[in-house]
Amino acid sequence: MKHTIVMTGASRGIGRVAAESILRRSPDTHLLVVARGSSGAQLAAELGAGGHTVSPVSADLASLATVRSAADEIRDRLERGDVPPLRGFVGNAGIQYVNALTEAPDGFEATFAVNVLANHLFVRLLQDRFVAPARIVITASDTHFGDFKHNMGMVPGPAWKSPDVLVRTGAFPKPDTQAAGRTAYSTSKLAAIYLVHEYARRLPAGIDAVAYNPGFVPGTGLTRDAGPVSRFAMRRVMPALALTPFATGRGVAGRCLADVVLGTTEAPTGSYVDRGRVDRSSQESYDPRREGELWEAVERFTSVYAAGAAPASRN
Repeated sequence: MKHTIVMTGASRGIGRVAAESILRRSPDTHLLVVARGSSGAQLAAELGAGGHTVSPVSADLASLATVRSAADEIRDRLERGDVPPLRGFVGNAGIQYVNALTEAPDGFEATFAVNVLANHLFVRLLQDRFVAPARIVITASDTHFGDFKHNMGMVPGPAWKSPDVLVRTGAFPKPDTQAAGRTAYSTSKLAAIYLVHEYARRLPAGIDAVAYNPGFVPGTGLTRDAGPVSRFAMRRVMPALALTPFATGRGVAGRCLADVVLGTTEAPTGSYVDRGRVDRSSQESYDPRREGELWEAVERFTSVYAAGAAPASRN
């Protein structure tokens, strides 16, 4: 049956591999790729080569105003019947900055805006347009464990604080340093898992929410804002780690993401999928009090942009 999947972060890295795999394995998919400016049209043309159905939707994920516009466009196209029923949302886009001082256009700390708020706003604005069975997949990260086993000491673990602190710049010590930027990243990924748990509780039956961990994937664009030495290491040196158990190649990670999106990897709502299997996320990531607090906060942060969104009650 023809259906629509909305996807962010499809232009490079694991997202590009996943998008190509989804289209190849599920030819009835109409893929709506969310990208900035004119880059979306080129991406759609490249992914659509060979007869696949791909359309661009313009948004800068750091700007919640443009996320709202993108969601409105998607809703309008669904209502007009220009695209088939909505069966999936893939929040794969993510960013890691070299500090914790970068401010998004709406005044929020940029890591939190892109990695948490943009996904949440898409989910809330599209939730009443999903047709069951549907699946929401949010790309997480094993950096949220905060231990050497999961990040080889390259990224500090999360440092949870009140969401009202996390959403603003300067939330972590020495906020002008790369360590602070990486802490903001791991903390945002912990927040993403908290929200997946809340989606599982609040969204209607038949709309599943799953967190996907690709593992450490060298050679992606995640560190594109890092210095030249770090970028060189990630592009040229770190990919060799994909040949070891410490890292995952882009091809493997992307195909595993496609498996989760298409349901080939069976995962009940609220699950954490570590590459190809359901697993437990960190002990810290199971905290109903924090989850409820975060839900209330992100609802407030996005309220001006989500006006008119359908309510999501906690079961």
